[in-house]
Amino acid sequence: MPPCREHQPRWPAVPGGFRARAALALGLAAGLGLALPADAPAQSQKATEQQLRKARAELEQIARERRKLESQRGEAARKLREAEERLGRSSRALAETEAELRSQREALAGLEQQRRTLQADLGKRRERLATLLRSAYTQGAQAPLKLLLAQDRITDAQRAMAYYRYAQRSQTTEVRELTAALEALAANEAEIAARTQELEALQARQQEELAAIRRDRGARASLVGELEQRYGDREAREKALGQDVKSLETLLANLRAAAARAAAERRAAAAREAQEKRDAARAGTTSPGKVPPKVASAAPPPKVGGLGWPATGELLARYGGRLPDGRTSNGVLIGAALGSPVTAVADGTVVFSEWMTGYGLILIIDHGNGYMSLYAHNESLLRDAGARVRRGEAVAKVGNSGGHGRPALYFELRRNGQPVDPSTWLQRR
Repeated sequence: MPPCREHQPRWPAVPGGFRARAALALGLAAGLGLALPADAPAQSQKATEQQLRKARAELEQIARERRKLESQRGEAARKLREAEERLGRSSRALAETEAELRSQREALAGLEQQRRTLQADLGKRRERLATLLRSAYTQGAQAPLKLLLAQDRITDAQRAMAYYRYAQRSQTTEVRELTAALEALAANEAEIAARTQELEALQARQQEELAAIRRDRGARASLVGELEQRYGDREAREKALGQDVKSLETLLANLRAAAARAAAERRAAAAREAQEKRDAARAGTTSPGKVPPKVASAAPPPKVGGLGWPATGELLARYGGRLPDGRTSNGVLIGAALGSPVTAVADGTVVFSEWMTGYGLILIIDHGNGYMSLYAHNESLLRDAGARVRRGEAVAKVGNSGGHGRPALYFELRRNGQPVDPSTWLQRR
């Protein structure tokens, strides 16, 4: 029993599936060199023209969408650039603020150290002044007079009193200077502290602004990425549709050429048949009274089958012979019982498995090394495209699909697109 068809690989859906079918049809009509039968209906051309119009319309729609996305992508990229420029400016401003803040803090720390040094020095000066004042208080208001009377010589007394006054003035001056320096230092510290607070507030605002810009930049980058993806999809789709349109145009040209060849063959066959009738009529009238000789009955078609043949039955047309419709055969036509098995002639992969005008249900197997085999006019197909098959495995059932008069299998073998006599090839395998 053949495997379930739903588990076999299938060709992609339209338009991808069309491309595969179009390529196969081109291979049949051109690469494999198969001529359409004389009675091939004009629906093939009409269907191809309809598919071509549909593909062109879709191609135009995709092109419009791509152009629109291209404009949106450009605008999004511009806004992303602006966001990144704002991000750069904001980041730089924050860095400058942080650098100034560090400088102010360092200056404030230096002033703090300086203030501690001055305060320590001021303490020492005040302590010395206090010592002098306590000494003066201890000696009383007449300290200079006592010092003068206590000296043995006047010059020594005068020198001592001068030193005493100098020491007092010097300590007092230093205390005043240190006090003024401390007051200036305190004012400077207050100014730096205020500036530091301003910078800290500015830093906080800039950090918030930078975070917001980064979020905005991320959103714009995501939008650009999404538009790039959609644009790429439309671009790839447009390219694929362009290939479809070209394939359809080529297929349509081949179908028209094949139809023209079929019409010419029909006319030639009709002319031959008319000429044969005229010749027969003339032959009957030139010998009156004579009975025309009996025509020997044609020998029955030879039987074929076994070995590597795809079907068992009567060989109705050999390679290079005449098919029932008068065409030259590029393969063999084997008359067989309806529903009898059609087997693969060698291992390979099914590359086409569906109905085609003029050939009915047709199956094509790729055997590698340039060899392909074709099985036409089947009643049913037992393998789908993509399935691996073995030699002798049933792939179809004999039928008369595609307008064939009697149940038969049309089998053809090609190598690198050129017809090969299958009888020799099959018998030696």
